[in-house]
Amino acid sequence: MTAVLPVTLLPIGVRGMKVLNRQKFLRKVVVPILKVCDEKVSEVTPICKNYFLKLENFKPIQPLKQDSENSYKIIHLNPERISHWTDIDNSDREVLQKCGITEKDLDSKEIEIMYENFKYDSIFKAVLPENEETVSGFSQIGHIIHLNLREHLLDYKKLIGEVLIDKIKTCSTVVNKNNIIDNTYRNFSMEIIAGEENYIVTVKENNCNFRFDFSKVYWNPRLCKEHERILEYLKPGDILFDVFCGVGPFSIPAAKRKCKVFANDLNPDSFTWLNFNAKQNKVNMKNFKSYNLDGKDFICKMFKDFLVNLCNGTEEIQNESKIHITMNLPAMAVEFLKHFNGLLEDKVFMEKFNYEIIVYVYCFVIGDDPYKDAEKLVKESIGCDINILNTFNVRNVSPKKEMMRVTFKLTKNIIFGLKQESECEPPSKKICVEKELKE
Repeated sequence: MTAVLPVTLLPIGVRGMKVLNRQKFLRKVVVPILKVCDEKVSEVTPICKNYFLKLENFKPIQPLKQDSENSYKIIHLNPERISHWTDIDNSDREVLQKCGITEKDLDSKEIEIMYENFKYDSIFKAVLPENEETVSGFSQIGHIIHLNLREHLLDYKKLIGEVLIDKIKTCSTVVNKNNIIDNTYRNFSMEIIAGEENYIVTVKENNCNFRFDFSKVYWNPRLCKEHERILEYLKPGDILFDVFCGVGPFSIPAAKRKCKVFANDLNPDSFTWLNFNAKQNKVNMKNFKSYNLDGKDFICKMFKDFLVNLCNGTEEIQNESKIHITMNLPAMAVEFLKHFNGLLEDKVFMEKFNYEIIVYVYCFVIGDDPYKDAEKLVKESIGCDINILNTFNVRNVSPKKEMMRVTFKLTKNIIFGLKQESECEPPSKKICVEKELKE
C-alpha cells in the first residue's frame, strides 16, 4: 500500500462563511481501508472499531463491489490515525494476523465527504473565527435551542441557527438571548435566528410534563438535578411553600408526592401555565393552591396565615411532617428573607409553635469563596444569626459567578423576632451533603 498522507477530516475552505452554503463542504479525501472476507468481518470488527472512520451518515463497513465468488467487505479507517500498517497497535496487528489479515490487505480509497457527514461542532470549528470562543454550549428546551452568543459570533448567527436545525433532529427553532434576565418576571427578550416561530414547548422532568411559552416564562434545564435534590427531601404529608414557583418544577412533583403545596409566582404567564400543568399532571387540587402575588405578599399573608391557622388549630399538619420553603429567584430571593424575621407579632402563639421549617434560598455570588459569601449574604439579609444546615454550589453561571443554595432552619426565634439564634438554641445537626457533592 502507498502510505496515506495524514489528512484532517474537518471541512476546509469555509472559514468566515456567514451564509450557509452546503455545497462548499463537499471534498474528496483518500482514506485507508482494510479488505476483509465476509466470514471474518464479525471477528475483525471489534479490533478495528477504535480505528474506524467515524462520520455522520457514513457506514465504516461497506460491501466491496467485485465479480469473484468470494464476498468481501471494506473497513474504512480514520486517516488522522492510520497512514501505515504499523500505525495499528502491535497487539491489534497480532490479532488481525491470526484472522488472516495482513499488511497486504491494507489499501486506500478516495471518498467524497459532504455537509451531511459533519457534526455541528466540526462545522463551527471550521467556519467560525479561529482563536475565539465558539458555540461552546447551549440549552435545549423542548424543540427550542437557546443560545447566548458572544458579540464576535453575531454576524454568524443565521448560519449557526441553520446548522443546529440541520444537525439536531429534535430542534425546529433556534433563539438567541438579547439581554439579561428581567428580575421581575424572570424572562428575557429573544430573537429567532432559525426555524419556525413557535415558543410553546413541552418538557418532561421528574416524571411530570411541563408545557409553557418559553418566551414569557423562566425555565432552565440545567436545574433539573437541583429540582430532584430538593424533592428527595420532601415526604408525603410535608408542606411546601414555593415562593417563586415559575411553571411548577418544584411544586407539581411535590404535589404528586402527596405533599400539600402552596405555589406562587408574580409572573401572570407563569401562574397560568402553573395551573395548566397542575391539571395536566392530574394533581389532587385539594392539596394544591396557587397564587399570583409578589413574594413579600405571599410570605406576609399566605404563609403567615397558614402559621396562625396552625397555632389556632384550624390548619393541621401530620406528626413529624415538615414545612419546606423554596426560594428560587437567585438574583433577588435573599431580599425577601427579612419578611420572615418577626413575621408573627402575637406572642400568644409561641407556646403552640413547635414546627420544623426548612428554607432553601438561592443566590448568585461572585468571589473566591462562594460558600462563605453565600452564607454571609443570607445572614445579613434576614437580619439575624441562623442555623445553616448546608450550603451547596448548584452550578457555575460564569467565571467566578456561582449559583448557591443555602439551607437553614426557620426557627421560632426568627418567626417571633426574638434574640439571636446563637444565644437561644444549640446548632442544628447539618444535613448530610456527601451525596450532593458526589453528583
